Amino acid sequence: MIRLFFAGLAVLLSCLTASGEERDIQPILQEHQAAIAKSSRKTIGPAIDAIATSGSPKAQTVLETWAAKAMWMRKSDGAFFVGAKTENKTYQLTDFDSGEVVGTYPSKELKHLKPNSGVRAMIATALVMFQLSDPDKAKRQGALTSIQRDPSAVQLAPLRASIENEADAMLKAQKQRLERLLTIGYDLDIKARVAAIEEMSTDLSVDVRATLNPLVATTRSVAPGNVPEGLNIARVLVPGAEGFSKDEAYDLLVDKGLARAQVSSDGMRNSLVANIDGGRVGGVPVAQLDKDDARSRAYAALAETGRVPSLVTQTDIDATLAKHVFFESYAEPSVEVTTAANHALDSIGLKVGFNQTLDLTLDALSLASIYFLAAIGLAITFGVMGVINMAHGEFIMMGAYTGYVVQQIIPDHTVSIIVAIPLAFAVTFAAGVAMERLVIRWLYARPLETLLATFGISIALQQLAKNIFGTQARPLTAPGWLDGALVINDVVSISYIRIAIFILALTFLGVFLFIMKRTRLGLETRAVTQNPSMAASMGINPGKVNMLTFGLGSGIAGIAGVAIGLFAKVTSELGSDYIVQSFMTVVVGGVGNIWGTLAGAVMIGFFQKGIEWLNPSNTLAAQTYMIVFIIIFIQFRPRGIIALKGRAAGD
Repeated sequence: MIRLFFAGLAVLLSCLTASGEERDIQPILQEHQAAIAKSSRKTIGPAIDAIATSGSPKAQTVLETWAAKAMWMRKSDGAFFVGAKTENKTYQLTDFDSGEVVGTYPSKELKHLKPNSGVRAMIATALVMFQLSDPDKAKRQGALTSIQRDPSAVQLAPLRASIENEADAMLKAQKQRLERLLTIGYDLDIKARVAAIEEMSTDLSVDVRATLNPLVATTRSVAPGNVPEGLNIARVLVPGAEGFSKDEAYDLLVDKGLARAQVSSDGMRNSLVANIDGGRVGGVPVAQLDKDDARSRAYAALAETGRVPSLVTQTDIDATLAKHVFFESYAEPSVEVTTAANHALDSIGLKVGFNQTLDLTLDALSLASIYFLAAIGLAITFGVMGVINMAHGEFIMMGAYTGYVVQQIIPDHTVSIIVAIPLAFAVTFAAGVAMERLVIRWLYARPLETLLATFGISIALQQLAKNIFGTQARPLTAPGWLDGALVINDVVSISYIRIAIFILALTFLGVFLFIMKRTRLGLETRAVTQNPSMAASMGINPGKVNMLTFGLGSGIAGIAGVAIGLFAKVTSELGSDYIVQSFMTVVVGGVGNIWGTLAGAVMIGFFQKGIEWLNPSNTLAAQTYMIVFIIIFIQFRPRGIIALKGRAAGD
């Protein structure tokens, strides 16, 4: 490690020191000719260091050529060149120092240098020092990536030297951050390491924690008498205390060669079998050895004769443990560094926990917005009109397929989504009106028949979709500006599609409230819902209002289908995935109340995400627990979270 550090320092000094003449690289190659010609990971280190620290402007070229397996040695004098294949198994050689072609030689007069993967890895590490200041931005980025993948002390000095002259602002920021991480792990100045740890203690990135964790890694050990001096002790362990049993302590002594191993049951049995003599073992008949005390007496008799090791009693264990001290020590020798690292990790852990809670909250809100968007149409048809529409999920499916068809015609994804949203509303509105006129209006007073009829329609619509689009999932692609996610930090992020759906859900909440509170249709819908006879006597056509209201709910379901199709698979079963959640959202929230639907979606979203967080490997269990919870919830609040009151509550 020290050798690599000084090698890196030499590279730094060679970069900073102006020289009147450039040093040739060929003499250095000749000095290490034997090692280069027969390179191995064990012997090639000095040669690579000599090239890297030579100060020659051709050092980088030599290392890159060597790593690319394009370096050749001329057998006649052992000189090294860049080789390029020509014709008839001949190679054109170019001198490293002058850059001039020295001639063309047959392959039998040359030796091709093919470094193995281990040697190439060492060359790549040496190249990082040069590539950090390379004019090519891609090479500088590659060097930073290489350091991040395999950091070492030798990289710290050239990394620091390259920061000041870095022209690219993004790469400069990466270098500064990486320099802080390398300082934490490898700087020889303890104060500098502690300062870097404190500076990075607010950073929640995984690489910061990956840098700090090795500093506080401990190993469990034991020593006779007192704790050895010179070690960075994390804590002293007491055998028999919580987390460190006496058996664990004694096993540690055995592993360290400080105590005799206990005789196991299998070991005792094998020893007894090996010492059977005349039907007895240690004077005990074999027939009696089916009992523990008999086996112990037989074994003790054998131990007295020296034929087997004596048993280790509990008294022996306690006495041995009392003579030793057990402790956990840090691999990092500096107390200041480990103390700072522990404080930083505690601070980061607290912030990570808070951000994980925030991330879970965002996930729950995102899921709630999806459920609300899927249920808002049902809130109209079921919550307001009281129609149990089992085909609601198929209206969502129709909206998603409408978006897919539009994208086949309009390839621009942004324009296609803009066109698909109103078109999906129109298609599903028309389908809802047709369904209400042909089926639903004859069954308003018969809820069971309505359920069966709409269930049959849902099956028919699913089969129709399979006949038209097939059984394979169809793509509904989101616009490019919805790709990716809003990343707040390494813990908290949310996809732009989920944000768009959240905004769309709030938009439809506003649209629904506006229609129901500020338009004639909303006024007539509320009037017909509360008292159809009285509304009819006031000149309102209940049939027309029911038709438009059902169509509105179906149209909103179609728009929800476009939104859901952007992240879910568009198949004929798409609606089936959301029909149960939609009904639960409306029922739990409170039938006939849009605010109740919103509250139900939020409650279900948070509950499901909470269960998934507790049991992330089984999402099906989350849905099962959610249904059980809702069943219990309805027992105590049958009218939902926000129940209607007064005349709006009906019967």
